[in-house]
Amino acid sequence: MSTTIVHLVRHGEVDNPRRILYGRMPGYGLTSRGHSQAARTAHSFKGHDVVTLTASPLQRAQETARPFADLLDLPVGTDEDLLEAGNRFEGLRTKGWRSQLWNPIRWPLMVDPTKPSWGEPYAEILERMQRAVERARREAEGHEAILVTHQLPIVTVQRAARGQKLAHNPAARQCDLASVSSLVFQNAQLTDLIYSTPARDI
Repeated sequence: MSTTIVHLVRHGEVDNPRRILYGRMPGYGLTSRGHSQAARTAHSFKGHDVVTLTASPLQRAQETARPFADLLDLPVGTDEDLLEAGNRFEGLRTKGWRSQLWNPIRWPLMVDPTKPSWGEPYAEILERMQRAVERARREAEGHEAILVTHQLPIVTVQRAARGQKLAHNPAARQCDLASVSSLVFQNAQLTDLIYSTPARDI
């Protein structure tokens, strides 16, 4: 029986001084802390049998992948299926009393949080993430693969693996910056999900 592990790595802290929902917007790279988080998590893979490394095309994911590439001596592949979730509130401040979501003009987009109605449906995020995971599993069969991606795409995979509904309270997510959600496969069968936070003290 062949064991393959596909590690989903969330990017490090992002430089976002305006505190907006940046989503897929270009030009959002890591802070110095984010680079340190990425380096710490990459170091935790020293000695691992990783044979393929792929990242979302967004800057923060590509920057997070660099220390992994250096440590593992692997090129960084790019996969559009690992993109951040689409969101129609991109560019807006969405938290706190200064949130622009208090404007009634935006309320029609919030009628169905179970879909969600303001962005890419959870089911579609899961479908593309499953494609990316399956490609990585096949490419790394019998070894390990790393996919660097974003919080919500990772959470959809976590919830599906645990048999949970995709709709959820964002405050309850278990997906810290630079965290690792490891999918363990026996042949093609998912048998375990292991969550770790190598950079939790940074």
